[in-house]
Amino acid sequence: MTALVLHDYFRSSASFRVRIALNLKGLDYERVEISLIAGEQKSDAYLAQNAQGFVPMLVADGETIIQSMAIIDWLDRAYPERRLIPDEPMPRAVALAQAQVIASDIHPLNNLRVLKYLTNNLGLNEITKDRWIHEWIWQGFDALEAMAGEGQYLGGDAPGIADCCLVPQMYNARRFEVPLDSYPRLVAIDAACMELEAFKKAHPDAVKPA
Repeated sequence: MTALVLHDYFRSSASFRVRIALNLKGLDYERVEISLIAGEQKSDAYLAQNAQGFVPMLVADGETIIQSMAIIDWLDRAYPERRLIPDEPMPRAVALAQAQVIASDIHPLNNLRVLKYLTNNLGLNEITKDRWIHEWIWQGFDALEAMAGEGQYLGGDAPGIADCCLVPQMYNARRFEVPLDSYPRLVAIDAACMELEAFKKAHPDAVKPA
C-alpha cells in the first residue's frame, strides 16, 4: 500500500476537494495541517517540496504531487476503482468541464491570497470585496446550475470530480453569505453529497485543529 501524506489547510477548498476524493476511494492517509494564516506554506521546508507554496500537496511514497486537480487525477489512475473521472471521452469532458467551472473560474478569484491582495494592495473595503466575491461565485454558479443535469449528483448516480469541487465551493459561498436561492439543483446536490460519510469526514469542521 502506498503511504499517502496530505499537507493541507482545514478551510482550503482545494484541500477539501482532495480530502473528499481520498475518502470516496476509501484510502488511509496521514494529514499534516499547514496554516495559511500563519504563513507556513511559505516556509523554506515547505517550499523545498512545493515551489508554488500552495496547499494541498500529496506525498505518495516520497513523491510530491501538487494542485488539487492533478492530485485527484493521480488518485483516479493509481486507485481506479470507484472512479471519479469517467473513462469514456464525452462523459469525461462533461465531468471535467463542470469541475473546471469551479476550479479554474470561481475559486482562483476568491482564494485567500487574492482577497488579501484586494485588501492590502488595492485598498478595497469589506463591502467592495464582498461584491467581488459574490460576483464570481454567481457567474460560475449560473453556468453550473444549467450544466447540472438530472442526476442525484453532478457525477450522475454517484459523486465524481465535479462534486468534489462543488461541495467546498458551496461551503465557501455560505461563508461569504452568497444568496443561493437561484441554484436549487446545486443546493440539492450539495445536500445529497453531505449525506455521505466521505463528504462529512472531509468537511472543515471535522478536521479543523483543536
